[in-house]
Order: sequence, then C-alpha cells, then structure tokens
Amino acid sequence: MVRLLQIEFIKLWNNRASKILILSYFILICCIALIAAIKFPFGEGILLADLGIFNFPYIWHHNSFIAAILKLFFAIVVVSMMANEYSNKTIKQNLIDGLSKKEFVLSKFLTVISFSLISTVFVFVVSMILGLIYSDYNEVSIIFSDMEFLLAFFIKLVGFFSFCLFLGIFVKRSAFALGFLILWAVFEQILFGILGWQITSWETASKIKSFLPLESMANLINEPYTRLSAVQNVANQIGENLNFDYAVHWHEFLIVLFWTALFVYLSYVLLKKRDL
Repeated sequence: MVRLLQIEFIKLWNNRASKILILSYFILICCIALIAAIKFPFGEGILLADLGIFNFPYIWHHNSFIAAILKLFFAIVVVSMMANEYSNKTIKQNLIDGLSKKEFVLSKFLTVISFSLISTVFVFVVSMILGLIYSDYNEVSIIFSDMEFLLAFFIKLVGFFSFCLFLGIFVKRSAFALGFLILWAVFEQILFGILGWQITSWETASKIKSFLPLESMANLINEPYTRLSAVQNVANQIGENLNFDYAVHWHEFLIVLFWTALFVYLSYVLLKKRDL
C-alpha cells in the first residue's frame, strides 16, 4: 500500500496544476481564520467572531461545514488525476510495468483516503488554534465534544472524492467529468421536484432524496448558522422556530459508505472491462 501511495504522490507532485490546486485548498482552509475579522455595520461594529462561531464545541460544526465547501478544489485534482492517466498513457505503462487494474484503482482510492485524512487533521489543527484563541469555553470536556463533525467531514470527503474518481474513469476527460458532476447535482434536484410535485408527498420525496449520493453526503453536515444563540434569539423575537436537527446520525454514515463502496467497485469493474 505504501508503494502504491508513493507512486500516486510522485505523479501529483510532478504535475504543476495539481500541486497549485492542492496548496490552494489547504491555504483556503487556513483562511477560515479571516472570518474572525468580518465586521457587521451595527452600532460600533460587531465582529463575526464575537457571535460565537469559534466557540467550543460549535467550532467543529462550523469549520467542518465551511471546509467541506472547499472540497471542489480537490475534486478537480481527482478527476484531473484520472484524465492525465489517459492523456499521458501512464495507466497503460503502469499496467505494463506489472501493476494490476485492482492495484491501480486501489492506489487512487488510497490517495482519496489519504487526502481526506490529511484534510481532516488540518481542519482539526486550524479549529483547535482558533478555538483556543477565541472561544469563551476552554474546559477539556467542552473542547472535545461534538467531534463527530470531524468524522462526518472525513466520510463526506471520501465519499465525494470516490464519486469524482468514478467519473474520472468513466468520462476520461476532466472537464466533462466535472460537467457530469454538476449535471448529477441538478438531476437530484429535478428528481426531488418531480417526486414531490407529481408522484408522492414532499416529505416522502425528501426522504427518497436523502438516499441519493450527493444529497446523502450533504446531509452529513447540516448548515450551522441557525444554531448560533444570537440567530436563535433574533428568530424567537420575530416568532420563528429554528429548532432544527443538527446532529450527525449513524444511518447517514451508512448511506455514504454504501455509495463510496459502490463507486470504488464500479471504477474497478469499468477499468477491468475497458480495453486500454
């Protein structure tokens, strides 16, 4: 496994575009700290950090949600990784050199897991530093609560990048693979609309939608902002109820893990049947 990872990291690091995108991805995660400097023009000005977005344990929810949005940067790396294999004919050369198709797909999946893990650790470190600087609560029991959001972040990245890996193998061209990704996201929304409008109730349609790949990944980490006490107080004053379910549920993990396994398996089947 170490040998397979070494091969992939060498390929990525020798590709200038991939190197720039990977570095940009991690730099942007660091830029989450800049949110603390955003000031709302109320009275003398209110810093966003003063609203408690960097308080423990809320910070784990907030930062994992923001960092998950940035996954599109690495999605480009994943689909480009496969597109370059075809355009540069390195996939054929790897197979000639003795790498099996199973090992080839495994090397890509290990790369996906590695970057998902590195991203999760990176978010943990950035969040810990910001929390220790800005949080009003520094008790150990509070600091290390709600850590399941980091696990959800990791699983979400693995699932999403596995989907991108499959699209990269299926389409062979990075631009078309990314276009297909966008089309699939639109398809899930259209399917939800058709189900709710013509076939069944909106509640049932929403439950069906939660089993679709991209929607199930999105459901792992719900938006965190209505969870803020300041937002809750404003909502209560105007008679709105923002009592949503922000928790991470085990069945949501299972759905995403199912899609992850399916995408990796389909990637192998597709590569196995394809004449390279």
